[in-house]
Amino acid sequence: MRPLDRIGSIKLKLGIVIVATVTGTVLILFFGKRAGLLIEERALVAVGLGLVMVQLLARGMTSPLREMAAAAAAMAGGDHSRRVTDTSRDEVGDLARAFNAMAAELADVDRARRELVANVSHELRTPLTALHALLENLADGVAPADPEALRTALAQTERLGRLVGQLLDLSRLEAGAVPLAPRDFAVRELLEQATRECALDGRPVRLAVQVQPGDLRAHADPERVHQVVANLLENAVRHSPPDGRVWLSAHTTGGGVTLQVADEGPGIPDEQAERVFERFERGGDGGTGLGLAIARWIVEAHGGAIRAERGAAGGCRMVVELPG
Repeated sequence: MRPLDRIGSIKLKLGIVIVATVTGTVLILFFGKRAGLLIEERALVAVGLGLVMVQLLARGMTSPLREMAAAAAAMAGGDHSRRVTDTSRDEVGDLARAFNAMAAELADVDRARRELVANVSHELRTPLTALHALLENLADGVAPADPEALRTALAQTERLGRLVGQLLDLSRLEAGAVPLAPRDFAVRELLEQATRECALDGRPVRLAVQVQPGDLRAHADPERVHQVVANLLENAVRHSPPDGRVWLSAHTTGGGVTLQVADEGPGIPDEQAERVFERFERGGDGGTGLGLAIARWIVEAHGGAIRAERGAAGGCRMVVELPG
């Protein structure tokens, strides 16, 4: 029972408790005298009534504080599911609501940490297991140390290196430890360089670049924008069918620059269009699930936006909008 919850000031609540207690005491003393009670009896009754009234009226003022103390102790032990009653409209109620919001955020952070540890462990375990088995076979003489086996081992170590590098990049970006160095640069030159590097993987996918106007320039950190484009190209090529095409285009939009990477793959369902930018959200494509998360952090650090759309003729189109 919390009768004072609707009152929006703790000072007013304290005043009501004091006035109610004093009024009750005066009434007990007055009617007790008329009833012929001794002063000691009247005082005893008045004290008892005052304690009862304080207990009833002030209970709602202090119970959230006791609940927060208990919840904080539980959270210190790892239980982030505890919440406190926040129906009061006064300052204690505001504190209770802030406490609940903090507890929910801590629960989300703890869940994300557990998922991150589990995902990183899984991602590291896969290439390490394959590499361990390959090297064990080579050491035991089960498999010959031919160039193909060595190339397989090299591919696994490169996969590990990419994963560790992406994790470090994402950690630095989230911590704000990667300062941007914006400057003017030629967009076509950057896009063509990214496509040349992507073509070195030898995948049977045709890459095309289109920039309008041809001398388009942007003001951003070219190294980080190159990283965004490289991640988007890698993702598009991975999803493209053999002999498929990937279009990389750029044009001006309202004083800024819009980049697009479109492929002929299966596309992204509408309900997953936002989730693909979350860490380790791979969608079964065999990637690490970090490239798009890194791209989003870089774009948003520039004050821009990135989104996934359905292509006009199927496939997926990644759109990056950078401010001018």
